[in-house]
Amino acid sequence: MNIQNNKTNHQDTPARASASDEAFFADPIDPKVEARAMTLEALTHVLLWISEGSTLVQRGLRSTIVLRQVRPDLIGGMTLEEIGEQADCTRQTIHKLADDFRKSMGLAL
Repeated sequence: MNIQNNKTNHQDTPARASASDEAFFADPIDPKVEARAMTLEALTHVLLWISEGSTLVQRGLRSTIVLRQVRPDLIGGMTLEEIGEQADCTRQTIHKLADDFRKSMGLAL
């Protein structure tokens, strides 16, 4: 493999062409804009995970799992077991959903 060819291929990519050193130093990123973009990305990821439920009931259960993981005070501090009882689901189902949420969001290994 020719190193010079490989180097040339990397330089021709659109991402590298738009990310020149001059633009990096001349155009500082507004922290508020960056924070909004990061928040939007996180919210989108959460909403996509919730929408993976195939029924309205499953989406409601997923929403409750999100609230339990992020802000348990908003659902009265319900435990996963209590959520399962109200949703008429087994403990294993609820714990599996909670684990899936944590993994999807990068909160667990």
